[in-house]
Amino acid sequence: QAHLVQSGGGVVQPGGSLTLSCAPTGNIFSLDSASWYRQSPGKQRDMVASITRQGVKNVSDSVKGRFTVSRDNGKNTVSLKLNLLQPADTRVYYCESAGAWDLGRAYLPNPYWGQGTQVTVSS
Repeated sequence: QAHLVQSGGGVVQPGGSLTLSCAPTGNIFSLDSASWYRQSPGKQRDMVASITRQGVKNVSDSVKGRFTVSRDNGKNTVSLKLNLLQPADTRVYYCESAGAWDLGRAYLPNPYWGQGTQVTVSS
């Protein structure tokens, strides 16, 4: 069951841009360190970028300079901006939070995942 809700994604031409967003749902109020992963059918899920609550970022060399991770702690959202998209970027993208705080501000030390969003880069 997805506890994070993703939005964005879709079909874009090579060289285009997309923005993916991730927000908590249900009993989850805010997110701990968050990451974005992507996965092709039959392949492992690879981390693309991560960001701590303090805003420290880490971006995979495979997308560095093209993808930007950010978060808005006031809105409890995490985003991934994808620029200069290439057909090789066609994957399902997932957000993940290493832990979270619930509506009562109790810490939940479990990873939570979004439902996944398809990104297709095609002319």
